[in-house]
Amino acid sequence: MHQPCFSQVYPQIWLMTDLRNDAVLEESISNLPRGSGIIFRHYHLDGDSRYQRFKSVQACARRKDHLLMLAGPPRLARLWGADGVHGRQWQRHQTAGLLHSAPVHNISEIRAAQHAGADLLFLSPVFATRSHPGQKPLGHMQAKKLIGLCPLPVILLGGMTAQRFQQREHLGALGWAAIDGLSG
Repeated sequence: MHQPCFSQVYPQIWLMTDLRNDAVLEESISNLPRGSGIIFRHYHLDGDSRYQRFKSVQACARRKDHLLMLAGPPRLARLWGADGVHGRQWQRHQTAGLLHSAPVHNISEIRAAQHAGADLLFLSPVFATRSHPGQKPLGHMQAKKLIGLCPLPVILLGGMTAQRFQQREHLGALGWAAIDGLSG
């Protein structure tokens, strides 16, 4: 199992897996800069199908030293050999030995994730996104304020691209994540 080093500098770029990018996932992973991060979601699959897809993604990820997180229970993340777990619902005693990232949208979720022992926060939606149609994106000032209140490293998510991250890098976020913006 690939052991995460918690004193490490976390990846700046993160790929979120989804049904939308499944057909180009291996290509997308190989196009990521070495040492990027991947959040394996694939909620559309269950049981053995999800496990088999995870293992194929893991093989691609390891070739370029990417961190691979599972959006799923910590018990499953350990069993499957993930580097960490992604989710707000997990508590520090459940995630021990795993990198723990959490999605956040507001100050109460930021505080809850910190209390739960998260190592890294994914703040969204920065821009309008197909993942959450109709959800109002964070404005520039609101994003800056929330990043300033975050005691942990922040990854921007929601309609992100490399160009959009460069335009918002001054806000203080560590990096960015995407589905569509890193696929294809």
